[in-house]
Amino acid sequence: MKTLRETQFAGLTPSARGKVRDIYDLGDKLLIVATDRLSAFDVVMPTPIPDKGKVLTQLSLFWFNLLKDVIPNHVLSATEFPSPFDAHAEELAGRSMVVKKTQPLP
Repeated sequence: MKTLRETQFAGLTPSARGKVRDIYDLGDKLLIVATDRLSAFDVVMPTPIPDKGKVLTQLSLFWFNLLKDVIPNHVLSATEFPSPFDAHAEELAGRSMVVKKTQPLP
């Protein structure tokens, strides 16, 4: 089964690469891509888990959607991607979301 260890789009570089997510700066928004990397105790394991990024993203979207009337969140879209990322929609589907760029809480 195919896994996504890291995103690689021609001419595009993530502004940040975390333990399991790659983040692309879109100006006033961010594209967050959950990869299939596995992290335990702050160590990224060598073998990714197929579709792990999709599961993480779908769980997050479930809770963001369920609680959106209780507390606002940063999610703008999980199905539409701005150019030039729209050319990679198949790879991004189910594992990515476009979010508002916000300031983290202290």
